[in-house]
Amino acid sequence: MQGTKANTAAARQSWQRTSALLLLSSALASLLSSAPALAQQPRRPDPQPQRPSAEAEARAAESRGQSALPATAANAGIVRSVVVRGTERLEPETVRSYLNLAIGDRYDRDGLDTALKALYASELFADATIRDDNGALTVEVKENPVINRIVIEGGKRVKEEKIREEIRLAPRQIFTRSKARADLGRILELYRRGGRFAASVEPKIIQLEQNRVDVVFEINEGPKSKIRQINILGNVKKKEGEIRKQMASKQSRPWRFFSSNDTYDPDRLAYDQQKLRQYYLTEGYADFRVASVVAELTPDKKDFLVTYVVEEGERYKFGKVDLKSDLRDIKPSEFRPIIRMKEGDWYDAQAIENTVEGLSETAGLLGYAFADVRPNFERDKEKLVMNVTFQIGEVPRVYVEKVAINGNTITYDQVIRREFRLAEGDAFNSIKVKRTKDRLLGLGFFQDKLDIEQKPGTTPDRIVLEANVEERPTGELQLSAGFSSIERFIFSASVRQRNFRGRGQEIRLSGNISSFSRSVEAGFTEPYLGGRNLALGIDIFRRDFRSFRFTGNNTRDTTYTQVSTGFQVRTGFSITEFWAASLRYGLSREEIGLDEAVFFTNGVCDPLRAGRFLCEQLGNRTISTVGYSIIFNSLNNVRLPSSGQRFGFNQDLAGLPIGIKFLTSRINYDWFTPLFGSDFILNIGGEASYVTGYGGQDVILTNRFFLGQPQFRGFNIRGVGPRVLRRPLDGNGEIVQDRRQALDDALGGQASYLARVEVRIPLGSAIQELGLRPSLFADVGALWSLRTPNLTCQNGPTFNAPIQPGQTTPCLASDGFSAGFVEQFLGNTPRPRVSVGLGVNWNSPFGPFRFDLAKALLTQPGDDPQLFQFNVGTAF
Repeated sequence: MQGTKANTAAARQSWQRTSALLLLSSALASLLSSAPALAQQPRRPDPQPQRPSAEAEARAAESRGQSALPATAANAGIVRSVVVRGTERLEPETVRSYLNLAIGDRYDRDGLDTALKALYASELFADATIRDDNGALTVEVKENPVINRIVIEGGKRVKEEKIREEIRLAPRQIFTRSKARADLGRILELYRRGGRFAASVEPKIIQLEQNRVDVVFEINEGPKSKIRQINILGNVKKKEGEIRKQMASKQSRPWRFFSSNDTYDPDRLAYDQQKLRQYYLTEGYADFRVASVVAELTPDKKDFLVTYVVEEGERYKFGKVDLKSDLRDIKPSEFRPIIRMKEGDWYDAQAIENTVEGLSETAGLLGYAFADVRPNFERDKEKLVMNVTFQIGEVPRVYVEKVAINGNTITYDQVIRREFRLAEGDAFNSIKVKRTKDRLLGLGFFQDKLDIEQKPGTTPDRIVLEANVEERPTGELQLSAGFSSIERFIFSASVRQRNFRGRGQEIRLSGNISSFSRSVEAGFTEPYLGGRNLALGIDIFRRDFRSFRFTGNNTRDTTYTQVSTGFQVRTGFSITEFWAASLRYGLSREEIGLDEAVFFTNGVCDPLRAGRFLCEQLGNRTISTVGYSIIFNSLNNVRLPSSGQRFGFNQDLAGLPIGIKFLTSRINYDWFTPLFGSDFILNIGGEASYVTGYGGQDVILTNRFFLGQPQFRGFNIRGVGPRVLRRPLDGNGEIVQDRRQALDDALGGQASYLARVEVRIPLGSAIQELGLRPSLFADVGALWSLRTPNLTCQNGPTFNAPIQPGQTTPCLASDGFSAGFVEQFLGNTPRPRVSVGLGVNWNSPFGPFRFDLAKALLTQPGDDPQLFQFNVGTAF
């Protein structure tokens, strides 16, 4: 029994040993098989104390241009939660919307990197990081600030409004550095376009509470970059100085402080290339070209050095010049005189352009709106001649199919159509199209960029004339105050509508107050009565004028007063395209008086105080006039003409059926033309007037003519013509010759003439926008034909008889002349007076301004020259 138990125990121990060995070998095998896999796994990093913070890791990653993601995000996973931290104005859900990751979505490192880039791309955040904790995503953001205001400092040469137009940042927008850099670049480009390449801009951020900022652009404008030197390379036939004269760009020199052409402008350089080519082509150099233009900025960024490299080529002459026409109405033999160049002349590209234009206009006169005129060139490089053949291609005669009008938001179509010289169905005529444009501009209702396009119609022989207009304000409400050398203080108010209700009617009401005049006027004009070519107008007025004379030291005192109250009815009509006529009737009541407290003695006008010639003019009179005018007007612009003529002849007969009797005649003429094809405008003009009484009546003082400023520049107001000088006597009975001590009474004349030559000087566009128009002028004129007046004294204060011009007449002592005085009648001669000078017109915001600096070169005894004159507001 015991042996059996022993055997059993031994067997159990043996089985246990065998099982242990089997388990050990199995474990070893398992260990060996898994060893390669274990070798591939990285060592788990140390706990948190050895690992950098998520924020530090994010900054490092951002500086390397990588995602701010922890290393554990490399393994794919499932989003368990998304927590957003750091928002102030934005909702967390707004941040989540940019991630494109929702709970339950699978993600990997690339997905988190894309989400981070999306946050930065929104430009809402200055900083952002994403931390991953086994699918629990934590998004930490720092929002970009909100702009409180934009401040510009240092900008003086460029208006702040123009700078702000270049800035895209705006208050209440999110600030980003990329937008600030872009705005900085646009501001610099704005200054460079203005020639300031040394300008610098420094943007600054001022932090405010609630994550707001003020953005400040500090601008250092620097000086304008000038053109220090213009170099010409490659020129052999033309001198460098002659070439520079053709350019709009000029070298910087001290005497050019009024010009801006010495500042660097890339657009002007491109224009200069065209100018050079045009110059050489007009001089016969058909092969000329500008090889290159290089502009180098000096190291101090103050100036540019510009270098032109040119290739002049050889100079050509015209060879055979011919004309061929495929139009039956244009025979080459009849139209050959239009071609001015001839064989043997130096080649001139401008002459060819003028010929093409002339042939096109001629074809347009005959109804060929789309005349195809092409010059064909045949160049002989050996003989250096250029053969030119002008070919007029065959096109059909064109008729007006339709007249279309665009852009008139106020003016009725019929107001525009009645100015058209062509109607539907008429044969096309280019001259009439040009005349239509001039008439529309002459209305003053539209901007100067008015254009009449010629568009093909429904068939080749039909044309559509399309007038593209842009309305300009025609209503005027003016309140102005000013000072003039004529009337001293001026205040005026006026209301005027030149296009009343869009029908072309004119209505006006005006008032004027100055030191020597007051007036109220109202008027209405209907230019096309009943749709006919007949104008009708009416004016009513009240004018109160206080005449003055010059006393000692060029001061003034009031002499007579003139009060006129009346009305005038007028009508006008066109005779031809350029000729017109008008008729008028006027009725007024005039009152002429003197200040009794100053000039009367015992209730009677005192000749010693007023002068006998003034005492004779006192009284009330009725003036009833019938008149007419004949007018020729071909000006291209009524307001500011540059070409054309204007002629007028007027006569007014007073005394029908009642009132004083006199006849007034006036004639005037003006001619405008560009000077030598440039922007200089030449004006030659003149006027002449004559008035005479009839029925035994003389012409009274107020119906005579007066001459002086502002019409006759270089002379004082009423400074030319018949006058009486009352000169004081000194203690020895000698005449005081100082004119400043004399009383000067202008009496006016019955005949006058005035001629002028004036050249309007063009200025840059910036100056023209200010309304400045300078000019040089010369005036020639005279005023005469007045019967010698009855002076105050002749051998004593009671003698009343005419005297000869210039004869002195001693009088007894009177007010202001303790030793007595003499009177002289001077200036009654048709001999010319001449003046020359410089004038500037300025349409200022507070009224028209005229400045004249004129020197009287030729005067007559009694004339009153004046060197400087200026007027603001209305002119007397």
